[in-house]
Amino acid sequence: MDDIIGKDPERRAFFEAAGGDVELAADIMALYGQRSPEQIRARLEQMRVAASSRARAVPAPTELRHHALPAEVEVLRRRQPYAHFFAVEEYDLHFRRFDGTQSDAINRAVFVSGDAVTVLPYDPVRDRVLLVEQFRAGPFGRGDAQPWQLEAIAGRIDAGETPEQAARREAVEEAGLTLGDLLHVSSYYPSPGAKTEFIYSYVAITDLPDGAAGVFGVEGEAEDIRGHLVPFDGMMDLVASGEIQNSPLIVTALWLARERARIRASG
Repeated sequence: MDDIIGKDPERRAFFEAAGGDVELAADIMALYGQRSPEQIRARLEQMRVAASSRARAVPAPTELRHHALPAEVEVLRRRQPYAHFFAVEEYDLHFRRFDGTQSDAINRAVFVSGDAVTVLPYDPVRDRVLLVEQFRAGPFGRGDAQPWQLEAIAGRIDAGETPEQAARREAVEEAGLTLGDLLHVSSYYPSPGAKTEFIYSYVAITDLPDGAAGVFGVEGEAEDIRGHLVPFDGMMDLVASGEIQNSPLIVTALWLARERARIRASG
């Protein structure tokens, strides 16, 4: 370890905060000279989430797109101008162009939020879903006069959790539901031009009787989440009208429209 961090006690404090996690250690050491050990410790849980997401980033197939090699992106400088619950990272870098040459040095900023999971509870017997509604800062910051959004149950995947474990935990926290089988819809970047976020979306076979919807949320996180029991056709009408506006729920609704007959027949 001394070969990596030297004898400097502050550098050692940065490294030891990682607790043996190689991905986390790399992220922490990248902040040396930008953040104090105290500032690092204050964000350690958020950084663990981001490091877990980085470790989970297994490359998807490259049958059509360019198959990148590590040397084809050269980072000249990495810095973090903002860090609180989320963070912003800036990179000065070169990348390989399609003609084989290296690009000029460019600057790119990314919003670091960690991987997330969404799950739509579906009752194939009653043919209805449970949607959740809550205030969202993104639409509010954009100037949307209607910042309360209809969504699937969603949340961040904590360090040490699998996406499936996070889905079941969030269902209890946001809707008071115990989920049945989880059906994988898709895994994707919702906004790859600017965000590191990677989403795992599921449909969950769930018993949704009358009265299953209520108001839930983790009080310490200022969550105020209302559930709605909605017939499948009613959800698709909300997609068509534009009242459902967020991509994970739209992706999941369209997947369920394709797979619904099979799911109902197999139940």
